[in-house]
Amino acid sequence: MQYDILLIGGNGFVGRVLAAQLQLAGYSVLIPSKHPSTGRELRLLPKVHIEDADIHEFDALQDLCSRIKSSGAVINLVGVLHDKPAQPYGKVFKSAHVDLPKNIITAMQLHGLKRYLHMSALGADPIGPSMYQRSKGDGELAVKASNLDWTIFRPSVIFGAQDQFINLFAKLTQLFPLMPLANYGAKFQPVSVDDVASAFVKALDMPQTIHQSYDLVGPKAYTMQEIVELAKRKAKTSCWIIPVPAFVGYIQALAFEFLPGPTLMSRDNIASMQLPNILPGNGIDALTQVFKMSRRHLESISE
Repeated sequence: MQYDILLIGGNGFVGRVLAAQLQLAGYSVLIPSKHPSTGRELRLLPKVHIEDADIHEFDALQDLCSRIKSSGAVINLVGVLHDKPAQPYGKVFKSAHVDLPKNIITAMQLHGLKRYLHMSALGADPIGPSMYQRSKGDGELAVKASNLDWTIFRPSVIFGAQDQFINLFAKLTQLFPLMPLANYGAKFQPVSVDDVASAFVKALDMPQTIHQSYDLVGPKAYTMQEIVELAKRKAKTSCWIIPVPAFVGYIQALAFEFLPGPTLMSRDNIASMQLPNILPGNGIDALTQVFKMSRRHLESISE
């Protein structure tokens, strides 16, 4: 069977929302996953097919691209948040944010596919302060150097029912009676997962978005402290939020990196917060001005 869309990273937080929206818009969707059994809700979508495949194997990428219609598109949502310190970035960031896009581009070219939608991040910059930002920046350079009909999306922090940002802080405020908070003044402009997914879907029918990069942000900027206070209200807890100096946050992040289980916060995350994660002063609010959308606000999650 030939599909309209190859959705790489479709079994993740954003991908599941996007897959549902793509089907609603009439597209058939192929989603590769190393853990297909975790995508149970995706299997309920009749025009969405999820199968076992390793996207980091080039032969697998080629096979996936061969099953996409020539008029179809490839969407890459892959992103990781943590890696071991290295310059300019570690192997995990390089594999996910730089090598994978390059391999996708090559596989698409071999099979005559042209339309490519790429998820980057607000603040992506080859010379940025964090490994995450530098690797995302180099990934963008690879996309822009290709001959594909590409569109790049650069969202701020994405919120939604299953996010790993607001929900993480909500959970922490439930676990502890007080929370030391470093980098409390760091700024973000959180954007709804539904709005991000809608922008991807709309771009497929908007040829004017080809060879364009779009910053995706919500209607309001917040400090880190304001976001944690909002998460606290969502969790309905009485946890005390205590602002602490930045060096304390660095020590906390270092400790988190060595704890067993998933990393909650890393030193690289702290480095990313050195720059405001908000729409630049000369930036275009793509969701309202390009995609003509009414954006959801962060407060809605605590209502």
